Amino acid sequence: MSINFESRYAIGPKEYKTLDTQGLRDNFLIEKVFETDKINFVYTHYDRYMAGGAMPVNSKIKLETIPELLKEPYFLSRRELGIINVGGNGQVEVDGTLYELKTKEALYIGQGAKDIYFSSRDNSNPAKFYLNSTPAHHSYPTKKVTKEDANKIELGSLETANHRTINQMLLNKVVQTCQLQMGMTELKPGSVWNTMPSHTHDRRMEVYFYFELPEGQAVSHFMGPIDETRHLWMHNDQAVISPPWSIHSGAGTSNYTFIWGMAGENLDYDDMDKCAITELK
Repeated sequence: MSINFESRYAIGPKEYKTLDTQGLRDNFLIEKVFETDKINFVYTHYDRYMAGGAMPVNSKIKLETIPELLKEPYFLSRRELGIINVGGNGQVEVDGTLYELKTKEALYIGQGAKDIYFSSRDNSNPAKFYLNSTPAHHSYPTKKVTKEDANKIELGSLETANHRTINQMLLNKVVQTCQLQMGMTELKPGSVWNTMPSHTHDRRMEVYFYFELPEGQAVSHFMGPIDETRHLWMHNDQAVISPPWSIHSGAGTSNYTFIWGMAGENLDYDDMDKCAITELK
């Protein structure tokens, strides 16, 4: 089987306070998202979210079930799947229908799809399919979403180093989903802060995936309750799990792009408990 996986159990803010740097990284950081001709997944018990990646190089890869984890006949028996390609041009085949995905194009696949394959157009510049999956209670149609289809929001300014474009891609304004939401935020040159001012949303958890970081640069991702924040240093093509009780902000040594995915109690993107910058500790 071409799927590697691991499980991460949910912990609360009291346990979080006891962790050292390595403990934080072990519980929340996803260091290896992509691996040649493999699918890597981390299954977190925060809303039973799955985040990972598929990088087909020498052959196409099938998304198979994980018997010891999902205990279902196929991967999307009771799940939905969101995909955003962050590599070269690729293809996703869903029950015999082929979808071409260029860089920064997304695909939503609803519950019940059985045969899913990933492939690259050019193995010297392979596709890198970033994957998020959540439990689903209803089957919605598969739909491709380009950046042009996305709902765009401009936020921040160069003066506060957080001028960015939010591309809401797999969101209920664009495509029907059960609970999964995904989008992509692009920071302008000279801006380094994301999701600042910060917020939490106790009704939803989130996963951030950082990419397009220039070589030799990094992002410091901030997490934790607003009165007890900590940071994780992250590199290109890495992801981080954000519990419902945690802020999720970052500052890079360069501008970058990140993909956010979330799931939980509702589909209200603006359901946030905001905090002022001066409240952070």
